[in-house]
Amino acid sequence: MSITAIHRVYHSYMTFKCLQSFLDHLDSIGELKRISEPVSPLLEITGFTQEEAVKSSPTLSSDAAIFDSGREGIGGQALLFENVEGCDFPLAINVFGSYFRMEQALGQRGFSEIADEIGELTKPVPPSGIREMLSMAKKFSPLIKLKPKRKRGRGSCQQNIKRTANGEVDLRRLPLIKCWPLDGNPEAVGYNITKEESGTAVGEGRYITFAGMHTIHADDRFNDKPPSHNIGMYRAQLIDDTHLAMHWHIHHDGAAHWRSWKEIGEPMPIAICFGGETVLPYAATSPLPPGISELLMAGYLQKKGIDLVKGVTVPLWVPANSEFVIEGFVSTQCGNIGWEPGDEPLGEGAVFEGPFGDHTGYYSMPDRYPIVDVTAVTHRNNAVFPATVVGPPPQEDYYLGKATERIMLPLLKVIVPDIIDYHLPQFGAFHNCAFIKIKPEYEEHARKVMHAIWGAGQMAWTKLIVVVGEEVDVHDEHAVLQAVSGIDIANDIELTRGPLDILDHAASKLGAGGKMGIDATRSAPNIDGIAIIGVNKQNGGDGAAAIEQYNETASIVITVDDSIDCSDMSEVFFHFCASFDPSRDVHHHDGYIGLDGTSKMEGDERNGRAVRPWPPFLGLNLSK
Repeated sequence: MSITAIHRVYHSYMTFKCLQSFLDHLDSIGELKRISEPVSPLLEITGFTQEEAVKSSPTLSSDAAIFDSGREGIGGQALLFENVEGCDFPLAINVFGSYFRMEQALGQRGFSEIADEIGELTKPVPPSGIREMLSMAKKFSPLIKLKPKRKRGRGSCQQNIKRTANGEVDLRRLPLIKCWPLDGNPEAVGYNITKEESGTAVGEGRYITFAGMHTIHADDRFNDKPPSHNIGMYRAQLIDDTHLAMHWHIHHDGAAHWRSWKEIGEPMPIAICFGGETVLPYAATSPLPPGISELLMAGYLQKKGIDLVKGVTVPLWVPANSEFVIEGFVSTQCGNIGWEPGDEPLGEGAVFEGPFGDHTGYYSMPDRYPIVDVTAVTHRNNAVFPATVVGPPPQEDYYLGKATERIMLPLLKVIVPDIIDYHLPQFGAFHNCAFIKIKPEYEEHARKVMHAIWGAGQMAWTKLIVVVGEEVDVHDEHAVLQAVSGIDIANDIELTRGPLDILDHAASKLGAGGKMGIDATRSAPNIDGIAIIGVNKQNGGDGAAAIEQYNETASIVITVDDSIDCSDMSEVFFHFCASFDPSRDVHHHDGYIGLDGTSKMEGDERNGRAVRPWPPFLGLNLSK
């Protein structure tokens, strides 16, 4: 008899002080694979990682089996590439690429346990007497210890210091990776500019993909304990040995900080930090309420504050246990970032960044982004460089996102108390689709919930919301789609407009377009169902024409490209969600509604809604 996987139930609590200690732990329990032969940072590491990501994980997560059944054991092993060609350091990847490893990183406990703790903090009952008051004080007193701890002197991350001013910095010696063939080549995605003309050719399409970007608001520039200290996880494109292109979306805190520095006419200090405490990557991506620091969240997760030290060339505090810190200043000379390419001249201090294969499964298109002038690189002894492949799920960001789904449920319930539970399906790439469970108690209750979610933090970017009743398992995607197939198409669909994810290429405007809500709380029996039609699209309007010609009995007709396997619902709805703008692609007919989820081209404009340049598709790696 052979055992292919182990279920693990947690009875202890332990976080990891640095990436190296975490890798040692993973190695000791069979969750790390070492690769000693030489590998190229250009595409080859992506190939290894893509292959590993869909393998069975050595250890299963019992917790994940409840909310993502069938995927609790996917993710293979973490990978440590010990010999990256042309680079001076080993590279670790897929470290957070399974539910079990994510749980290990967050204290060797399931997401639901963390959520339960947060839930208790979000609904304190006012004390009725002295005894209860003392009990409550005891409950909340540990939170005082969670603030970051600012240390004097150097941290482990500064055991080695290289300064640009001394000619010691060469970013090309770090194992920054090129994930996808067209990364960094604007001409390859239809733009009339070469990578040489864009100023990024030397970087070969290599990117920083897994680092915390530390910034502060300009108003805090004289504050030694800046309350605006933010950590965001953004990408940065390699330009040359001492320069990067900083990519962040207009609604990100890092971009808001950049605008504040632009207003005073000064470059913005930045510290790009790799590794450190294993709770930091999750904290950097968590959608926290305004005023709550990612450093505080990280301290909460590990039950003690994060150690910080002063940067060597920037006025910022950095995690002392980082593997690497890249310090520098972001130019504020260029035009405002985040608008359509070509709206303004490129300007000084900017490059044409991108394209970049993204988690949507498509390339995000090139745009103007500011340059980082790197002033120093510091690192630990024997440092390991962390990276991730950004691309179609499942990648590491899928598990980070699902951790947020579970851990932040109590906070979402505070904002929208009607919610019983929710699920972000893998095919929705997080911002494209959300399933919500409620107990409907009055007419249009589901619509109230939809609009509340469209106003709730990062959930505001959600394009498609499906609301089901309490009898439906919201984590069973087939059950939810079955409920959708039974809706009253005349009364159960809500169409509106609003902000969308910047990466939504189907949106008629950058970051704005249509939204659809489906009330499936009163799904009827004996329904006609959903019809999926593959369209051999040659011209604009072919997807809409296929809907017009439909003459069968389904109540919902969805068109997709004929290259898609229409029997595979994960693949169908991945492409549909990515390629659909409800303000342009909904077709009403007697007896049925048509939803055009085909790739768009010139001639698909409708209802005054444009079609923007359509990006190439990366390919799918979906776990079933």
